[in-house]
Amino acid sequence: MKKTVKIILLALVIMIAGILALSIRPEYSGVNYNPADSQNKTDKTIKFGSDGKLKILHITDTHLKHNHNSDPTVWMVERACDAEKPDIVMLTGDIVLNCDSAEDTKKLINALMNIFDSRNIPVAVTFGNHDSEQGAMSREELMAYYNTFSCSVSVDDGDALSGCGTYNIPVLSSDGKKVKFNLWVFDSGDYDEEGRYSCVQSDQVEWYKQTSDKLMADNDGERVNSIVFQHIIVGEIYDALQKSDKWKSYAYKHLYNKEEYYMFDPDRVNHGTIRETPCPGYANHGQFDAMVKKGDVLAMFTGHDHTNAFGVEYKGIDIVNSLSTRYIGLFHSTQCGYRVIEVDEKDTSSYETRVERMFDNYDFTTVKEEKEKGDKFKYKMAREFAVKGAVQKFATDAYGKLIEAVTGRQVTYPD
Repeated sequence: MKKTVKIILLALVIMIAGILALSIRPEYSGVNYNPADSQNKTDKTIKFGSDGKLKILHITDTHLKHNHNSDPTVWMVERACDAEKPDIVMLTGDIVLNCDSAEDTKKLINALMNIFDSRNIPVAVTFGNHDSEQGAMSREELMAYYNTFSCSVSVDDGDALSGCGTYNIPVLSSDGKKVKFNLWVFDSGDYDEEGRYSCVQSDQVEWYKQTSDKLMADNDGERVNSIVFQHIIVGEIYDALQKSDKWKSYAYKHLYNKEEYYMFDPDRVNHGTIRETPCPGYANHGQFDAMVKKGDVLAMFTGHDHTNAFGVEYKGIDIVNSLSTRYIGLFHSTQCGYRVIEVDEKDTSSYETRVERMFDNYDFTTVKEEKEKGDKFKYKMAREFAVKGAVQKFATDAYGKLIEAVTGRQVTYPD
């Protein structure tokens, strides 16, 4: 076994060295940073399609930054929209890193929102801890600018609630006659007074409970099933995972208690992978417990933890984290991706979801196609993802199998 481990580790070292040598810093691709020309065309009514399906594209943590290779990320989002053709896009925070000037910040927002606006795809925005952490624009100013795009279905709740951007989006039946489903959007804040991560506040929880009751009353007393989108994961994630008092492979320290380690609990329903410590808010104002009590939430989808792509069931609700959709160079970008969620009008008590990683979306056929099209930037990007992605995928699978063989513990579940 020791010899096998050494061989695998040597192979990993060689692969990583090859990855680093292949690193590409693409030049400006000519992405459109100007306001879109398709204003007032997007139908903002969200409903199940004629096939009875609702497809949601979850994009998070794009971290678009001035003069910092935003072009590859924008191209990745474009490809995701064209491949998936979603009914709605949910952007869950850390979207654009606020610049020193409002003009530069708006240019980055333009680059992203043009994608959805030009394709007439409705998009809902909520913020993370970095959107207004610094820079020229407040959360309210950012939301107001996002809402200048015809595709935005976002809502600024004003002074009524903590934060900016806590609202719900009713999803109508395919015939448009009744509310069949609901999407909750929460601003989970940024930081508390001690500099720790924030969470959904008490007044937002009360708003949820009242709105949930109203939705049910308006639906002839029938519960409206729903899913939640926000940036920061809930603290109950640690209750849903298995605790260990010592380090193990694929176990991660509790964010606020360094003596505890957490990993998948084999006795629960799990899917995906955990690759970093989950980072919930320090406080807890009862958001998750309120949703358990109401019984209308199927799942909570979050971002924030960039390389985590997992879901765990706890008290009847799936706590799900999605990958960052962000190009950051080297091999980490191939681990990034996006999530698709699909709901069937015939049975809104369940949903299907899948993760699309960048190393699964850029194969060598794609490289050949982009080369033949003659766009050097896209060819470079496709080649980088295909080559480094193939290497990383092999290394990831090999290491996962090694850990499972040595420890007997499953560390990756089907997405």
